[in-house]
Amino acid sequence: MTVAWLQEFESLEEISQQEDIRLLCLRMAALSRGGGLESFLRHLAHDDELDDETKGTVSELAGCQSFLFALEDYVGKTRILH
Repeated sequence: MTVAWLQEFESLEEISQQEDIRLLCLRMAALSRGGGLESFLRHLAHDDELDDETKGTVSELAGCQSFLFALEDYVGKTRILH
């Protein structure tokens, strides 16, 4: 259990340090809270400017609502430290 928690923490920290990914994940968390995430993902699927790997990664992140909310909480609590 400790190893899984540590990996989760490392993922949160890594994403919080990458501005573009952090902002995307925070937007997806907000969309999820407001019920707009499915619409976002439908638009994403039809975006010809994004490659399939990027679409898959974003969809995978969007599918883990608890992770998005944990990241949102983590960023909010550690903003002062960064």
